[in-house]
Amino acid sequence: MAIDDKTREDTARTELEAAVFRRLVEHLRSRTDVQNIDMMNLAGFCRNCLSNWLKDAADAKGQPMTKDESREAVYGMPYEEWKAKHQQEASQAQLDAMKKSHAH
Repeated sequence: MAIDDKTREDTARTELEAAVFRRLVEHLRSRTDVQNIDMMNLAGFCRNCLSNWLKDAADAKGQPMTKDESREAVYGMPYEEWKAKHQQEASQAQLDAMKKSHAH
């Protein structure tokens, strides 16, 4: 069975999107100084959101994936380990910004 041009284009696009996702995840793994709350306040998403979206995609495809597995795929280690190593206590300013950004 020959692969048509549309299938080939869709496959190429999916491969590009997957490469971009992997690059984003690697970037976030290297920027442990950037806190999730800051990402939420500035961009409206964080590492936890990415891991939730990954799990949602797996669920939609019927592929088994736990929340812990999706978080480890994004964080590069178990979530609790990442939190212990890198997560800082949120400042009052960060908490206030979070409240303000999610007030809509």
